[in-house]
Amino acid sequence: MLDHTTRVPRSQVVRILLLTGFAVVAVAIGRVSDVGTTRLPEAQAVQVLDLTVQDRSDGAVALSDARDGRLVATVQPGEDGFLRAALRVMAQARLREGLPREPPFRLTRWDNGTLSLDDLASGRRINLEAFGPTNAAAFARLLQQGRGA
Repeated sequence: MLDHTTRVPRSQVVRILLLTGFAVVAVAIGRVSDVGTTRLPEAQAVQVLDLTVQDRSDGAVALSDARDGRLVATVQPGEDGFLRAALRVMAQARLREGLPREPPFRLTRWDNGTLSLDDLASGRRINLEAFGPTNAAAFARLLQQGRGA
């Protein structure tokens, strides 16, 4: 009868165990002492615009300032696909969770230059730069048009 097993030299097993042990100890030290971690300073909001979203019968989406009801922008069908999609995703998440439709979405420009879109009902946040500068610019235009405080 033939023996089809391969024997691993004991020295290789010891090396693997030592390497694994070193990795576990290095991660533990890093977590406890923050060695090797990168932290960004807490950003401060420099411009905020709370938006209410209303679907219109013609397929357009009306975006209004939640403070005074003033129309900020109207997004026609086929325009600003990313903006429409981001708002739709957040609105659908509200529906799935049984949350009310009324609370506004908060668009914020931070002092580090980034933009975020927050759902005030669910607490979800989308960091808009993650989707590229062109997509973030669509939301930046809303801040300019709405002149968020």
